[in-house]
Amino acid sequence: MSERSLSYPIGPDPQNSDASPEQIKKWIADIESFPFRLAAQCEGTSIEQLNWPYRPGGWTLKQLVHHCADSHLNSIMRFKLALTEEQPTIKPYYEDRWALSPEAQDDDISNSLKLIEALHHKWVAILKSISPQDWARSYIHPEHGRAISLKEALGSYAWHCNHHLAHFAQGLRSAGSYK
Repeated sequence: MSERSLSYPIGPDPQNSDASPEQIKKWIADIESFPFRLAAQCEGTSIEQLNWPYRPGGWTLKQLVHHCADSHLNSIMRFKLALTEEQPTIKPYYEDRWALSPEAQDDDISNSLKLIEALHHKWVAILKSISPQDWARSYIHPEHGRAISLKEALGSYAWHCNHHLAHFAQGLRSAGSYK
């Protein structure tokens, strides 16, 4: 398997800002079901398995879970800022550095799984309340140097959920061979 397919097992983020109402509903459903799909993948995973990388040079499975909690915490903040301010500039973060922080090294992923479940419950309530015209609201992402609409952000975060679920499954299939 190529390094690119190991990095992007479901393909790169399509960054679609022109989604239909049906596509928006699907993306919300992906985000809504993510905590349960992730918990199902994690169920019965040993500490040894949680320390396997999902690809050569990649994060471990535990870092992946902790990263999803961090990333989705930032996401809900970005959505709320865009809904309550006029095109705010968000604060990016160094996800690679966050993945090295002490709690991201913790073999106990239960708190991150609980946080993801609670965050997604709140996030989905927000997403389901967004009016059709408010999907065009946006925030400025300094790393991208442009405005990102909530519709585009929704698609990217739905992709992010599915992307990391595929990484987790890939890491388990590797049986630790990427160490």
